Amino acid sequence: MFDGVRDRAAAIIARYPEPRSALLPLLHLVQHVEGHVSRSGIAFCAEALEITTAEVSAVATFYTMYKREPVGRHLVSVCTNTLCAALGGDDIYAAVRERLDGIGHEETSADGSMTIEHAECLAACDLAPVLTVDYEFFDKQTVDSALEIIDALRRGEKPAPTRGAPLTDFRSVELLLAGFFDDPAVGGLDAVAGPSAAEESLRGARLAEERGWTAPSVPDEGSSS
Repeated sequence: MFDGVRDRAAAIIARYPEPRSALLPLLHLVQHVEGHVSRSGIAFCAEALEITTAEVSAVATFYTMYKREPVGRHLVSVCTNTLCAALGGDDIYAAVRERLDGIGHEETSADGSMTIEHAECLAACDLAPVLTVDYEFFDKQTVDSALEIIDALRRGEKPAPTRGAPLTDFRSVELLLAGFFDDPAVGGLDAVAGPSAAEESLRGARLAEERGWTAPSVPDEGSSS
């Protein structure tokens, strides 16, 4: 299965002075190929980096971005951390589960269209409640708007994220995360183009610019002030 990506694996490893440092992007490459990190994927990484399968497994099981079971065409992550939960994240997650026939955390719908997970935090508290599809943000969600996204994905559509690049699919994103931004298979550089900041996140900077506010200067080394 991995014979066709050995050149890509070698290209990843060549970016680093120490081969084992390439493990994280190499695991993303495995997920691009398989849709998850299997035992054979772990063995492939270990062989390529000349480390043990135990060392690869320790990393693959530590980070939640590496999935040990096959992921559907899309990965839907609903934030259920404190602020998102208080503003409706738990209700959104429950509604999404029900719409997908009751599947649970890291489970995949029967039609293979999507895998859902509740995320500990998506780092967008100022835009809560949020969910992501293949790591692209959909801000200020409600139960109804989240279900519209789910229904669109099941129809094979790709709704526009609030922020970030246009949707592709989970495996294509994994190739981008492995570092192949200009690959035609994922749309080239256009695949990562899109607005990354929300108006709420920029408001403070814009107020400072309008009012002439600046940060205090950094004292010189040795200054007593």
